[in-house]
Amino acid sequence: MAVTNTNSFKQSAPSAGFEKSVPVLITFSPNWKARMILFRVLGAFMILSAFSMWLMPGSVMGAEVWPIKLVASLMFLIAGVSLLTIEVLDARPDAYFDPIRREVRILQKNENGRPQTVLRRSYDSLGGARFDEGQVELFDVDGSLLMKLPLESADVSRALKGQLSQNVPIFA
Repeated sequence: MAVTNTNSFKQSAPSAGFEKSVPVLITFSPNWKARMILFRVLGAFMILSAFSMWLMPGSVMGAEVWPIKLVASLMFLIAGVSLLTIEVLDARPDAYFDPIRREVRILQKNENGRPQTVLRRSYDSLGGARFDEGQVELFDVDGSLLMKLPLESADVSRALKGQLSQNVPIFA
């Protein structure tokens, strides 16, 4: 008895190259790395200051100075720990280009940190795309600018061009 493969996915999926079928996610992230390093260095300095204020030679340990020193060191310690543990929750949206559904989705994080779709457009409903150095501009059918997205690398640009070139006019 012969067994035949009845996988219908091969029939419904278009035969596309790997570059054209890879989903592309573009994030809008500010340069938080420099700020986070600065916050962590400042936090570590404040924690060290909180403890070193008690170890300094020649510091007066009078009864009138001790409460002020205690309050100051506790404030430095709390501020330093909070600067070390600060976490930036960025509410900027992400653009997700789906090659299977042939659509672009804009995902926004809700108050729980879970992404929600705020905009969904099929590639056929886009008027065009322009790839400049480091960014892509997507236009509506009427020619108005729909969105401008930063591109992280040439690989992302190539993958996105491969996806959009089948359904969206690419402007030079």
